[in-house]
Amino acid sequence: MTSPFRRSVAGHQECLRELADAALLDLGSETVRLREARGRRLAATLVAPRSLPPWDNSQMDGYAVCTGDLGGGPLRVVAPIAAGEAAPALERGSAAPIMTGAPIPAGANVVIPIEAAVPDRFPDEVQLAAGFHVGLPATAEAGAYIRVTGSDIAAGDTVLEAGTRLGPTSLGILAGLGIGDVAVTRRPSVLLLSTGDELVAPGGELGPGQIHDANTTLLAAALEAAGCTVTTVGVLDDSPALFTDSLREALASGERGYHLVISSGGISKGAFDVVKEVLATHGVDFGSVAMQPGGPQGAGTLALPGCDPVAFIAFPGNPVSAFVSFEIFLRPALAEHLALPARPTLEARLVEDMESMPGKLQVRRGTYRDGTFTPLGGASSHLLAALAASNAFILIDEDTTELAAGQIVQTLVIGDGS
Repeated sequence: MTSPFRRSVAGHQECLRELADAALLDLGSETVRLREARGRRLAATLVAPRSLPPWDNSQMDGYAVCTGDLGGGPLRVVAPIAAGEAAPALERGSAAPIMTGAPIPAGANVVIPIEAAVPDRFPDEVQLAAGFHVGLPATAEAGAYIRVTGSDIAAGDTVLEAGTRLGPTSLGILAGLGIGDVAVTRRPSVLLLSTGDELVAPGGELGPGQIHDANTTLLAAALEAAGCTVTTVGVLDDSPALFTDSLREALASGERGYHLVISSGGISKGAFDVVKEVLATHGVDFGSVAMQPGGPQGAGTLALPGCDPVAFIAFPGNPVSAFVSFEIFLRPALAEHLALPARPTLEARLVEDMESMPGKLQVRRGTYRDGTFTPLGGASSHLLAALAASNAFILIDEDTTELAAGQIVQTLVIGDGS
C-alpha cells in the first residue's frame, strides 16, 4: 500500500489524463447508421464518393437559356423543367421554364430569374401549347444563377477528417452525399458504481438513516453526455468481503471488458471507507487534492486477482463533490479521445461579495447570465438543488480569500452539464 498522495489540481488532472490516454488508446471502430452517429467521433478520414451538387442545377425559379439567344427579341417557351426529372437539351432560340434545383439542360448556360421576365410568370399548359413567347434581358453573364457540379464539394475531396465529432451540419453533408452508414470510434465502456449502506436506489423506500443514491444517476448522465457507454451496478455493500466479491462479479459482466471503472464514495478518512480499504492494495492510489469540493480522490490501474487490469477512478461521495470532480478532472481527460467541445470560459461581473477558504482551489457553483455571475449554494458539497440550478463554476485560486461584488471573475460555463 502506498502512502496517501497530496496533489495540486493540475497534478491530478495530469494523472487522470495519463490514465485515460492509456485506457482509451485503441477504442476500435464500428459502423452505424447516419441517424445514430450524432456526437460520435469519425473513425477515418472520409472522402466524397460523388460531387455535390452532382450536376449543374438552377439556383432560382426562372428561364434556362443560352446567352447567345438574348437580345434578339422574345424567345419561344418550351416545356418546363422540374426538380427531380431529366432535362431534354435546349433548342437554340428557345427558353425553358426551370424550377429551383432542377438540372440545367444541355445548350443552356444561364438562368434568368422569373422576376426579370416579361411577363413575370410562367405560362399555363394552354398558353404553352399556343406558342407562348417571353421577353428577357438583352444581356446576361454566362453561369449566372447556376449551381455548378462540385461547387460545394468535388468527388474525391476530403469531406471530414478522422476524429471529427459528428454534429448536425457534418451529418447533413454526409446525408447530402448519399452516405447512409459511417464508421465511428467505439464509445468507451464505463462501469459505474456507488458505495454506502446508507444509499437506496431512486424509487426505493428509505429506512432509518438512509438517503437516495443521486450519484449513480448524476454521473451516468454526465458520462453518457460525454459519449461513454455506461453500465451501472447500483450500490455495493460496505463490507470489504462483499464489496470485493460484488466488484469482481461486476467486472466480469462486461462482454468486451471495461475501459474505465468509476466509483463514488468510500475514499475519505472514515472508518467504513471500503473502496480505499480494499483497492489500496490492488494498484489504486488514494489521497487528497487541493480543491474544495472534491478533495478526496483516487486513481490507478486496478489489478484485482482474477480480473483483467483496468483503469480505476474514485470520486468522493457527496454529489456536488462527485460532479465537480467529473468536470474538473475526468471530462478534460476524455475530451481529446471523444472530441468533446471545450467548456467556454467567460468573464463575468460578480453580483455579490464572496469569501473563500485559503490553501485550496474553490470551485463555486452559480448562474452565468448576461455577463454576470450569481453564486449559489456556497461551499457545501451536498446541496443538489443549488447544483441543479447552476450553469457555471468560478474557480477561486488558493491565495484569494475575498471577492467583492462588481469584481470581474472567470466563469467556466457548463450549461446543463451535458
